[in-house]
Amino acid sequence: MQSAFISKLLELAERDGNVLYLLADNGTNYDGMFRRSFPEQIVDFGICEEHMVAAAAGMASAGKIPFVFTAGAFLCYRSLEFIRNDVCFQNQNVKLVGMGSGLSISSLGPTHHTTEDAAVLRALPNLLLLSPATPYQAAAAVELAYRHEGPVYIRLGMSREKEFFEEDYRMEVGKSDLVCDGEDAVVFTTGSVLEEAAAAAERLRESGVSVRLVNVTTLKPFGTEDALRRLAGMKRAVTVEEHNVSGGLGAIVAETIARAGLGIPLTTVGVEDRFAEGYGTVQAVRRKNGLDAESLCRRLREVCGHE
Repeated sequence: MQSAFISKLLELAERDGNVLYLLADNGTNYDGMFRRSFPEQIVDFGICEEHMVAAAAGMASAGKIPFVFTAGAFLCYRSLEFIRNDVCFQNQNVKLVGMGSGLSISSLGPTHHTTEDAAVLRALPNLLLLSPATPYQAAAAVELAYRHEGPVYIRLGMSREKEFFEEDYRMEVGKSDLVCDGEDAVVFTTGSVLEEAAAAAERLRESGVSVRLVNVTTLKPFGTEDALRRLAGMKRAVTVEEHNVSGGLGAIVAETIARAGLGIPLTTVGVEDRFAEGYGTVQAVRRKNGLDAESLCRRLREVCGHE
């Protein structure tokens, strides 16, 4: 997804000289690529995420469109006060991009996991919170952020995500994607873990269990009407997220079901109100925390009453 992000940002920078790329000593080859093409539109703040966010708010107040890019765990948690007061409270046109969503930075452990960002940030007024699942969706999220007037946060995976969509994919606020249809349960997912959920859905289908798999790209504002349409006619719902079950997609869907008075049982699958366990490849860490395709297949089969 990082490649899709920087490719789209290069396109925007060429289109609009007000687009700026702000980073915090990220150390990626993509940074050098941007610097060579647009040396006047990039600023490296070093490991000073709070100052970077504050400066971005100032730049936005002067008519610039800063894209702030660094590890999601540092951007979201370390800079939270600055995101709240300088960006969201002032409703500045700042685009925050947190790389390594969920368990993507798997080899460095919980300090680098971004498994609470949606819970933390969706409480902030004025913020558009996007959660793409694939490279084409990542590019679409950057385009949407550019066109949106106001604060945006994008959760960006870095796990060599499988593509499920067309190159001309266009993201719309509050609209989800129907990945496959089914009758036994509706499964809402968001972000990079879509690949695992889709593989689980395929395995279930081969054994006679069908699920309606829905990919959610907008966590705030959540597409309530869209979600209710996906829930229509279903007897059970499941959420799958590479995020703490407290405050994330599961909580959002639970609130939606409760407010609509639907009474549909909901099962939340994610990091179970703890810090994720394990180190290594993202596949190994997902497996350790029950978020790989095989684990999801077992859990969904159980939920659907076929275990």
